[in-house]
Amino acid sequence: MSRTTKIALLDYGMGNLHSASKALAAVGADVSITNDPKVVAAADKVFFPGVGAMRDCIAGMQEAGIDEVIRQAIFNKPVMAICVGMQALFGQSAENGGTECLGVLDGSVEAFDPTWKDEQGATIKVPHMGWNTINGMDFAHPLWNGIEDNAHFYFVHSYYCAPADSSQVAAVCDYGQPFCASILQDNLFATQFHPEKSHTAGLQLLKNFVDWNI
Repeated sequence: MSRTTKIALLDYGMGNLHSASKALAAVGADVSITNDPKVVAAADKVFFPGVGAMRDCIAGMQEAGIDEVIRQAIFNKPVMAICVGMQALFGQSAENGGTECLGVLDGSVEAFDPTWKDEQGATIKVPHMGWNTINGMDFAHPLWNGIEDNAHFYFVHSYYCAPADSSQVAAVCDYGQPFCASILQDNLFATQFHPEKSHTAGLQLLKNFVDWNI
């Protein structure tokens, strides 16, 4: 009988902890909601959520010590970040007039341009809220097992990640312009969308992360 994967769900006062914990448990994970470095160190994998304004999120991370915890975890175990958690990994965000982020990844977080137009020629609404498709995935990678090209995922955001290294982009979404919907770099996986709110495809993606062996 295989051992249950232990996942540390990082708590810094800003994440969508209940829905993320419930979704991870539904696909077989043993979830601990924590900001304790010892619990994180003992976990097999780390899940890094994020909801809210970037400046408040970074302040919450620093107060809870999550900024150092996430940097250490990325060196030695699989980590999945979602939404603001993904954005926080970059060097700087345009949100709140400019906010220094964790600087784990090179690049920036930029605001959607409200003059961009969708496929029908209408200007986009900001925030980008609701279902949209993603594509460009490397289906040879186990994280995309059972996920179809142009699968629908749920987005809620006004800012998007612009990585300096385009090879880190694991999926793209189109909202007026193509933007980075997912990052994959070694043992770090991140999504701009919310898999825990994305029904069947989202649960499949979370299961793939729980099952991921690197």
